[in-house]
Amino acid sequence: MSEERVGERASEAHGDSPAAVATVSRVTIVPLAAAGTALLEQRRQLTAGELAALAALPPDSLPALAALAHEVRLAWCGPTVEVEGIVSAKTGGCPEDCGFCSQSARFASPVRAAPLLDLDQLLGAAEETARLGASEFCIVVALRGPDERTLARVIEAVPLIRDRTGLNVAASLGILTAGQARRLADAGLHRYNHNLETARSYFAQVVTTHSWEERVETCRLVRDAGMELCCGVLLGMGESEHQRLELLSELRDVDPAEVPVNFLSPRPGTPMAGRPLVEPLEAIRWIALFRLALPEVILRYAGGREVTLRELQAMGLTSGINALIVGNYLTTLGRAPQDDLDMLADLGMPVGALSKVL
Repeated sequence: MSEERVGERASEAHGDSPAAVATVSRVTIVPLAAAGTALLEQRRQLTAGELAALAALPPDSLPALAALAHEVRLAWCGPTVEVEGIVSAKTGGCPEDCGFCSQSARFASPVRAAPLLDLDQLLGAAEETARLGASEFCIVVALRGPDERTLARVIEAVPLIRDRTGLNVAASLGILTAGQARRLADAGLHRYNHNLETARSYFAQVVTTHSWEERVETCRLVRDAGMELCCGVLLGMGESEHQRLELLSELRDVDPAEVPVNFLSPRPGTPMAGRPLVEPLEAIRWIALFRLALPEVILRYAGGREVTLRELQAMGLTSGINALIVGNYLTTLGRAPQDDLDMLADLGMPVGALSKVL
């Protein structure tokens, strides 16, 4: 992509004011032009150096960065947006010490442990998700890894939900063994969620009861079993920009089909309760960088977007996002699903099922 084309895009993004256009300097245009050429003409991933150059761009480059990310999303993934609903099938009482999570039994949070939902409750939640026009439904359980009772309940639910609602069924059950991964795949589980959350170099500042390597091993087992891997991140826990770039490299290594982007919503009683929210434009900047680093993935709006982005949520969908969770999250409220569906309609973005670009 030529520097002239990037300059035109940046000019359009900033408006026609000469003063605004003048702020788009050569230091901005050259890295953006190189990234555009790599992603849109050469159809290759950016190098670590190219990503670092984009991350170092000045704040006034954000409109041009976001515009390029949106163009890359359309070129690699198309205009379709995937909508997903999730259900907390077992809430609270988790033995792990993830410092952001109010479901940990180790913290004095208001969330109390609740029993595993029965089959009718799971089916009811899936039917509600289907009525919203979603294509994906995820069963989430708060634990280190599934015991036999939990695994059997999910394995029983997967084909029933799929056959009754037509939804693709996903699950997030913690750390798996190879045998458990195979059983879930054999049951027809479409996608398995297991987040890296943060960079390897920062992981011990967030979790101590299991290792980053254990998470990566579960990601490997999921892919080996033939399921799509959903592997997300949580931004705003105190990690540095360098560690966010490190995390992008590590995500490439585990090769997910989907990457949910969460922003920390500090929960009462957790070690991270006092942390500030990510600033809205900073969140948009990193959404764009994630898209440019991972052009082929399903990049999903997830937890914390409402409190972080507030009125800028539509901007994320024109900065690289092409999927979203609608309704409530695990222990926090989302906004009304119809608000998200109206937002997609206003943006002219069709709703449908997605798979990673191969």
